[in-house]
Amino acid sequence: MRAFKGMKVLGFVILVCCLHVNLFAGGQADENTIQFLSIWAEDKDNSKLLLELTEEYKKENPDFNLEFELVAAENLRQKVKVLVASDSVPDVFVYEAGKPIVELIDGGILLDMEKTFTDLGLMDTLDPGAVSLLKRLADNRGLYDLPLGMNVEGIWYNKKMFADLGLDVPETWSELMDVCEVLHQNGIQPFTAGGKDKWPITRVINMYVMRRMGVDAMERGSKGEISFTDPGFVEAGHVIQDMVRKGYFGEGIVTVDMSSAADALFSGQAAMFYNGSWFTQDLNDTERNLLGPDGVGFFNIPVVEGGVGKLDDYSVNCGNILVLSAKAYDEELTGEWLKYVFSRFGDYAMETTGTFKGFKVSNMPDNVPTYTRIVGEELAKVNNAGLWFEASMDDKTTQVAQNFAQSLFNLEMTPEQYFEEIEKSSKEYREKN
Repeated sequence: MRAFKGMKVLGFVILVCCLHVNLFAGGQADENTIQFLSIWAEDKDNSKLLLELTEEYKKENPDFNLEFELVAAENLRQKVKVLVASDSVPDVFVYEAGKPIVELIDGGILLDMEKTFTDLGLMDTLDPGAVSLLKRLADNRGLYDLPLGMNVEGIWYNKKMFADLGLDVPETWSELMDVCEVLHQNGIQPFTAGGKDKWPITRVINMYVMRRMGVDAMERGSKGEISFTDPGFVEAGHVIQDMVRKGYFGEGIVTVDMSSAADALFSGQAAMFYNGSWFTQDLNDTERNLLGPDGVGFFNIPVVEGGVGKLDDYSVNCGNILVLSAKAYDEELTGEWLKYVFSRFGDYAMETTGTFKGFKVSNMPDNVPTYTRIVGEELAKVNNAGLWFEASMDDKTTQVAQNFAQSLFNLEMTPEQYFEEIEKSSKEYREKN
């Protein structure tokens, strides 16, 4: 009976793998086809940019074909694990930087992009800062991925609200709390956040961690060089919960998604919103941004008195990244497509969306939107770069950090308990690996 059950389970696994092989057979469906797996729909975000450039490429190469498959972002890691297990990794796919990509590099799955781009004469198209960041995220194993964004994170704010109340942009955490209190006393919700999506509120926790303990605090914690139960981490949790108790995040912040949070800023329901510079796509949208082309300002995370963080320390990231299968790579087919698309990618993204993608922009448009210009100015100020909260965490610890962050914001868990859970999970991973 047990053997029969085992055979049924094995049969199911084989069936699943076969289904995936039918979709992505580990090579081209024909000699002129490459496969592309993405978390964005064909008409959205980076998929739209890549597919539009591909259509231009096909005008000169009519035999070329690209097969597109969409997977939900939350299912991406599991999808790729199944494809790896069935030896059917697509030619090109979106993935997550940090621990997830390291596992694929160590497994020999990914194409060495530094060697490939050097051979194709494309290395000069990449922003050096993006290259440095991607190598750091890959634990200095090399460049095995391409950026799909070059972002700084910080606080976007309603400039009119600040001006009407005589508020200056805060440079210290105490000044930020004073700003929050003035806004709150005047019936304005100081902060909004995408608590429903979980990762945005771990970014809020990370604001204080970075300024209190330095840009490398999360990395040191994941490596076991310091404990996540150390006073600096716990203090961050207490500061955030104090803000929640005072009403600085309004009611039910863990039920608000990122899109609704953005609308709260644009409609004047909230004064500040911690977000990355990818937000410029919404800011530049004249129909969505009701505050207008100059109604929203930006400032970096204020420093914590007594902390080691500085104002020119920024939280930066390259968003989701693009990787290629080492096994499926064909220099003539995939290489020629890469040369066409990525020699144009930086300029095309800036021209069509006003965003930086980690590729050099050689032809900056004359009419650059205010918000795009702000991002460019902030990127130029970066001295030391810090990573987002979960960048150095393994899969399980990432889930622990994000899931329990909602409990922290709901005041259902103490900061001590929150960071104890993160430390426990992180330590378990280190001991097994």
